[in-house]
Amino acid sequence: MPPPFAIWSRLIRKLLCALPLLFAVPLIAQSAPQVPGTMEVVRVTAGTYNTDPGHTLIGWRVSHFGFNDYFGIFGDATGTLTLDPANPNAAKVDITIPIGKVTTASAGLTGHLLRAGKDGGKADFFGPAPTDAKFVSTSVVASGTTAKITGDLTLNGVTKSVVLDTKFSGAGNNPFNKKSTIGFHATSVINRSAFGIGYAVPMISDDVTLDISVAFEKAS
Repeated sequence: MPPPFAIWSRLIRKLLCALPLLFAVPLIAQSAPQVPGTMEVVRVTAGTYNTDPGHTLIGWRVSHFGFNDYFGIFGDATGTLTLDPANPNAAKVDITIPIGKVTTASAGLTGHLLRAGKDGGKADFFGPAPTDAKFVSTSVVASGTTAKITGDLTLNGVTKSVVLDTKFSGAGNNPFNKKSTIGFHATSVINRSAFGIGYAVPMISDDVTLDISVAFEKAS
C-alpha cells in the first residue's frame, strides 16, 4: 500500500485538475443564448400591433385524389391586432392576405392556381389577378392561452364566417428591432366551394385545412 502522503498527494492533484471544470460550468450556463420569446402571458402589453409580414404564414392543405395531402402557403400578410390582456375577449384582428403571392413546391401547380380561364371563361382556381383575401374578427372567446376567434373571411369575392382555433405561442422583444412582439398559431377548415372555387371537387378535396403562424409587433 502506498504511504499516506502519496495518497493525499494524488488526491490533491486530481482536485486541482478538476477545479477549472467546476468554475467553467456556471460560466458556460451564463453565456448560453436565451430565446427572446416565451409563453409568459405577463409579457403581453395592451395596445395595437402590426403583423410582421416576413414571419407570418398561412399554410393550406388539401387531399389530392385521396392518395396524399398537398400543401402550399400564403405569405406577406398584413394587418393589425388590438389587444388588452386584461380583457382578451375584446381583441380585434384584421388581416389581409395577398392571394397572388401563393407559393407551392410545384411551379406548374402555382401557375395553374393563377391561370386564367380557357377562352375567357372562369378560372379553375384564383386566376391571374386575384383580389386579396381578408379576415376581420367579429368575436373572441378566450380561455387561458387559447381562444376561438370568429370572423368574416372574404375570399374570391365571397364572404363567409369562419372560426380560428388559436393558441398563444410566445411574447418578448425582437432582438433585432427591439419591438415588443407576440405570436399565435391558429387552425381552421374551410370549404373552398363555398367561396366559388370548386374545381375538381371531390378529386381534390373541398375541405381545405388552414395552418396559420402569425407574429405581431407593437406599433410605435
